[in-house]
Amino acid sequence: MKSTKNRWFIALSAISIHLSIGAAYAYSVYTNPIRDAMGWSLTGITMSFTIMMALAGIAAAFFGSFVEKKGPRKSAIVAAILFGLGQAGAGVAVSIDSLTLFVLTYGVASGLGMGIGYIAPVSTLVKWFPDRRGLATGMAVLGFGAGALITAPVAAALMGAVGISTTFYLLGISYFLLMVAGASYIAPPPKDWMPEGMQKAIESGKKVVKKDLSQLTAREAVRTRRFWMLWSMMLINVTAGIMMISVASPMAQEVVGLSAAGAATMVGIMGIFNGGGRLAWAAISDYIGRPTVFIIFFALQLIAFITMPNITNVLLFQAFVFIVVSCYGGGFSNLPAFIGDLFGTRQLGAIHGFLLTTWSLGGILGPLLVSQIRENTASYIPVFYVFTGLILVAAVISIFLQLDIKRIEQGKQAVEGKETRLMKNSVYSAQ
Repeated sequence: MKSTKNRWFIALSAISIHLSIGAAYAYSVYTNPIRDAMGWSLTGITMSFTIMMALAGIAAAFFGSFVEKKGPRKSAIVAAILFGLGQAGAGVAVSIDSLTLFVLTYGVASGLGMGIGYIAPVSTLVKWFPDRRGLATGMAVLGFGAGALITAPVAAALMGAVGISTTFYLLGISYFLLMVAGASYIAPPPKDWMPEGMQKAIESGKKVVKKDLSQLTAREAVRTRRFWMLWSMMLINVTAGIMMISVASPMAQEVVGLSAAGAATMVGIMGIFNGGGRLAWAAISDYIGRPTVFIIFFALQLIAFITMPNITNVLLFQAFVFIVVSCYGGGFSNLPAFIGDLFGTRQLGAIHGFLLTTWSLGGILGPLLVSQIRENTASYIPVFYVFTGLILVAAVISIFLQLDIKRIEQGKQAVEGKETRLMKNSVYSAQ
């Protein structure tokens, strides 16, 4: 039951990997400098980011089984190579004035590295923290959210000092080294490992370990009703969050008359709620349970979307925006721990990958829905009503999922009670 590795260093290793790939969210800092320097179209430049985000979710789904087979270390190294080359390769593309190469490097290579790097450390981290699954995954995904906050000012300063190409070279090398450093330490714990304090608490009767609902392979998991209920909940939560992130500034200016400067400040604060929500909601879930947290997500968002069309107070409007964004981040941080609760840790990485297809699909649906509604109605108000309906559907699903979990738990308890009685009867008969 003992281990030569420190689980908090494992957590730091996971954070270092997620910090690196999370830097991709700082993409907007490159847009204007590249357009001004190269004369490329805004559509072409933006296409790289769109492809990267879409491929990240797809790669997570397709390479989930690869991560399970090869382990977190090899997977993270593959991710480091792809992401590092993608970022540094973008510098080459800028230096030779090739938009096509830029799409292939920043878009395709970085996207593949991002997807593999996202899931590589998470399943391992869950196994190292059987007592605090939510906190563990929250720390890693917080790193992902914080990556852009660190990269944006650094990249802006570097571009002003050494130029765009050199900035990509330096950052690409830095990401590669940071990810490899994380990969070099990360490893799964021994079978049935648990922290010493947890083991003593169980032996003394102070702590009762709640068993996972089941131990399923990825193929078995996708055949269950629970998988598709969780998938639907994640898709709606992601769609709502990305919708809000994509239009928060113009929406706030139009609906409540927030100034452009005020909207810019709000967008910056949104990043804090996105990252902070990942850690806070995940930590809370360790105490109240993942199903309850998701029910709270949708209850809060229902209140937000129902209320926002009628709000005139600028501060209250922004508060609801922050709530929606925090639920978006919290959904991602709770997902790996929720998977462990429902399907076990046997093939958590592969199952996580399948569920992250909601990341890609929500990234397309959110901006598409809001842009279509805004163009056809010349107003953002109908957007709130559409998303009220979607969130209501998610809320109903989340309640049914919790009831389904309780039904299965009660069934297992009944079987275990029957087995215990049979064992006692056999002992008495023998006596």
